[in-house]
Amino acid sequence: MRTLYTLIFLLCMPLVLLRMLYRAWRAPAYARRWHERLGFGGDLRPHGIWVHAVSVGESIAAAPMLRELQQRYPQHPLTVTCMTPTGSAQIRRLFGEQIGHAYLPWDLPWLQRRLIRRLRPKLLVIMETELWPNLIAECKRAGVPVVLANARLSERSARGYQRLDWLVRPMFASLDWVAVQTAAEAQRFADLGVPTAALTVTGSIKFDLSPDPERQRQAEQLRAGWGQRPVWIAASTHAGEDEQVLAAHRQLLRDWPDLLLLLVPRHPERFDAVARLVRDSGLGLRRRSEAEPLTAAQQVFLGDSMGELMMFYSCADIAFVGGSLVPSGGHNYLEPAALGLPILTGPQRFNFTEISQLLEGAGALVQVENAAELERQVGVWLDDPQQAKVAGEAGAAVVRDNQGALQRLLGGLGRFL
Repeated sequence: MRTLYTLIFLLCMPLVLLRMLYRAWRAPAYARRWHERLGFGGDLRPHGIWVHAVSVGESIAAAPMLRELQQRYPQHPLTVTCMTPTGSAQIRRLFGEQIGHAYLPWDLPWLQRRLIRRLRPKLLVIMETELWPNLIAECKRAGVPVVLANARLSERSARGYQRLDWLVRPMFASLDWVAVQTAAEAQRFADLGVPTAALTVTGSIKFDLSPDPERQRQAEQLRAGWGQRPVWIAASTHAGEDEQVLAAHRQLLRDWPDLLLLLVPRHPERFDAVARLVRDSGLGLRRRSEAEPLTAAQQVFLGDSMGELMMFYSCADIAFVGGSLVPSGGHNYLEPAALGLPILTGPQRFNFTEISQLLEGAGALVQVENAAELERQVGVWLDDPQQAKVAGEAGAAVVRDNQGALQRLLGGLGRFL
């Protein structure tokens, strides 16, 4: 069956290449380093630990684990692969040349085999659920243990995998260990073929985050330049959400004329389009990349930079987490929670169902359905800062109470090292 998958993948390669060209047109970084997607080149550190983190979010989540692995196993060099230029930039921003880095090749067996032969890893750690049938099969063939770390699997994703049961069951059965976030997700993995003995509920390592003092200092400096203006952030927004956020902000300005919106799109290739959208809406705009002081005439600050989301959160009083008013599944709610911010989300949060429900149950998170409800709830918290403070403190308590997953994960990885 995997042979059939490989044949289909091979037949689809012209479409894959066209998609890459389209992405390169929108984000020129996609036009570079194509040889790495064929298993050539890259900065590989053989005979060590290989970590795969598909993009920015997974790279950030993996960072504390990578730092601990560096300290615990200095004899094992680290190599991190990813799939996107933004993920690549994040890895280099976090670690510089301390670790090896390359793009993961396309999932054709001879390409994966080439990378594995060059890398000769002791262990492959895949962050969350970035699974490829040929990658797992070739690791199994080469005797490389494969661990799925901080694993998550929504009901929607599980249903998608079940439709391809003929292909994915051998892949899931080949995993050596799955460190899963919740018991519900562990059951979904078991239903897909992961042996029960290979499953451990370790929790989410995303709870094990702590604000970077340097980022906090930068946030204080940035916020100080904005005076006493109240600030709310719409973070990791997608196409179709920015319009709703801006509509809510225009309405809020009627009652809070000095209110500032900190708008941070999810994808850097959208920065210019979102800037045009802000200007077309009649709102004054200042971009982070302009490095100029904010004035009272600007009601929107566009976070058009990479790697500064936690700093931007630290500048805000209220947080809306994007990818949730459109069917993208939401993004990491724990970052604003750890900073004690009251959190808003749309209904589309299936990527973080358990975490969002935990925060919602504690009173730290409120779901809104549209721009009108978003405006209303931001207004409630602006009117009643004490209520907002209580919600934010509840979220921070949830983060503190669920920490420890990183140490449990590292303990499990130690068995393979």
